[in-house]
Amino acid sequence: MQSFVELRQRLHRIPEPGFQEWKTQALILDYLQTLSASGERVEVQTWRTGVLVKVKGTNPAKVIGYRADIDGLPIEEETGLPYRSTHPGFMHACGHDMHTAIALGILTHFVMHPMADDLLVIFQPAEEGPGGAKPMLASEEFAKWRPDLIFALHIAPEYPVGTIAVRPGAMFAQSSVLRIELHGLGGHGAMPHQANDMIMASAHLIMQLHSVVARNVDPQDAAVISIGKLESGARSNIIADKASLTGTIRTFSDATMEKVTGRIRSIVQGVETSFDCQAQLELRPGYCSVHNDEALTEEFMEWVKSEGLASVSQSGRTMGGEDFGFFLREIPGFLFWLGVDTPYGLHHAKLNPNESAIEHAITVMTKYIEWKSGQ
Repeated sequence: MQSFVELRQRLHRIPEPGFQEWKTQALILDYLQTLSASGERVEVQTWRTGVLVKVKGTNPAKVIGYRADIDGLPIEEETGLPYRSTHPGFMHACGHDMHTAIALGILTHFVMHPMADDLLVIFQPAEEGPGGAKPMLASEEFAKWRPDLIFALHIAPEYPVGTIAVRPGAMFAQSSVLRIELHGLGGHGAMPHQANDMIMASAHLIMQLHSVVARNVDPQDAAVISIGKLESGARSNIIADKASLTGTIRTFSDATMEKVTGRIRSIVQGVETSFDCQAQLELRPGYCSVHNDEALTEEFMEWVKSEGLASVSQSGRTMGGEDFGFFLREIPGFLFWLGVDTPYGLHHAKLNPNESAIEHAITVMTKYIEWKSGQ
């Protein structure tokens, strides 16, 4: 049987975008064939490009779930590793190859060492977009084996190997996608008085959007508005008749999201009046927040400390998004940070996690799941 480090390296070579993880799915299914000696104790279902694996317990009273995301990112890898990505323009720059290898390790342990309760290991596609958790949660396949508890981890470059960081309650922010189209009257660059300049309008709009958080959100709360893309204009001597802005909104609460989006609507209406233009505003909900079950998370932190399996830190909140929040909205559980000790951050082209974290994570989670099964 291959080591889980070797499996991670095989996965690292084949990063794929969301809902196109066909090679990744095939690798997972091929690996599961090596566990076929377990016979009827292991059941496998595919869902789109994802995989659900149920390991039957010896005397099940509940189903314990563990989720790993499997997709890559559209980033050209710059690590120089011998097992670097073989897919030009794509890389496992968020550690999902590590997540998948760890999940396979957990799965293998419980195939070889049965526990009382059933285990459901979820290999979820499209976490980086467009989002696989929400539709998977609503699927017939998931409903058939729906877990009573669910856990997950995410690699953390800033923490050393042997460290777990987590917090009860809100940990990741919720997000919304913001798109604004402005339409005015173009013209000659030498005659601006005969046109409605949408580059000027978009500049004013962006400045006002970036004042929303500073002047409308409680300083003890948190929110972010970032405009990541602006398209406008054709040539230096043509006044633009349209502009397109795309960005993201992040908050930790529904109330703050409603307040922020309400102000954005008012600002967009004001720009329409001020610049005598038309505006189309789209606010599309993205991921909900990751809200860890407080009692389970505190119990997990104390258990890891008492067992001496890791150094446990209470993490801060992050404005990053994670679609595992959709699972936690319906099923008690938590997500924690796993230290992988690398100088390059998530989504960086040189991200190179310390692979010794794989066995550490497998050990912690197999022991914890066994302990929860005994309750």
